Amino acid sequence: MQLALYRYSLPFRQPLMFKGQRLAHREGLLVSINGQWGEIAPLPGFSAETLAEAEAESLACLVALRRGEIASPALPSVQFGFDCAQRSWPNNLPASLPPYPLLQGAPAVLIESLSAGRWQTLPPTRLKLKVARYAMEQELALIEQLAKWLPATKLILDANGGWTHKEALRFCERLPLEHIDYLEEPCASFADTIAVAEATGVSIALDETLSRREEWHCHPQLKALVIKPTLIGSLSDCEALVQRARENNLRVVISSSFESDLGLGLLARLASEWAPNEPPGLDTGHWLTGRIITATGEVMTESLHCLSKMENSA
Repeated sequence: MQLALYRYSLPFRQPLMFKGQRLAHREGLLVSINGQWGEIAPLPGFSAETLAEAEAESLACLVALRRGEIASPALPSVQFGFDCAQRSWPNNLPASLPPYPLLQGAPAVLIESLSAGRWQTLPPTRLKLKVARYAMEQELALIEQLAKWLPATKLILDANGGWTHKEALRFCERLPLEHIDYLEEPCASFADTIAVAEATGVSIALDETLSRREEWHCHPQLKALVIKPTLIGSLSDCEALVQRARENNLRVVISSSFESDLGLGLLARLASEWAPNEPPGLDTGHWLTGRIITATGEVMTESLHCLSKMENSA
């Protein structure tokens, strides 16, 4: 058995804010088990664990595997990485659908870039926009412009639980609902999110509620589960959510946490398996300036920092 752990650091095209943390680089780990890869990349501001904690647990898991023991990681990002590196992947999966575009940044800057004609010749069917990050009036003005410029495009809004109940009500009461696909996590509390949906008629999706493993129940306004394996953890837990969604006629969206191109490729394979008819939320790769894998799928280990290489006779 051949085992290895590497660390990567990829620059963002411009610094991005994650729950108040400004990041210029995306850092993470890559684990290799007999040549099969997994990515371990806790997202600051969203993951409960730090990269240092994930690294320590990953090294301990590799030592356990070398001894012939079962690796049993407890941290979500490590669970995801080790599960991918040891998974028996299905053969002949169809290609996943193209991801929908992600808009993130200051509304004034986005309005200026969109007014130059981006997407207007071939508008996307769906477009995701991060909200609850700038002044509400500016974000509503941007949504109004998007609805005007791209009338056939449905908007997916993602608040990351950033509003109070009162703020979310004020925002949703002014939304052009006919242009909104759904709103992800308007409030940090599931009860508040449901109350806002009931009061305004906006369709909602769950994201952080799932990764925090909080209780939730189905509701007529609940339309989708946004599953982020890096934050949720084990693939068996993710599959349980997929099954629950299917049983309740909820859409499943496999979504990224700004992983590297290697991690995005793994997520695309999961999306084609678990949600073949739903475009995934994987349009984050363009924010990174570097790549980890070649055009033929080989990992460029020479550009990575090797933390450990080991093998046993098993």
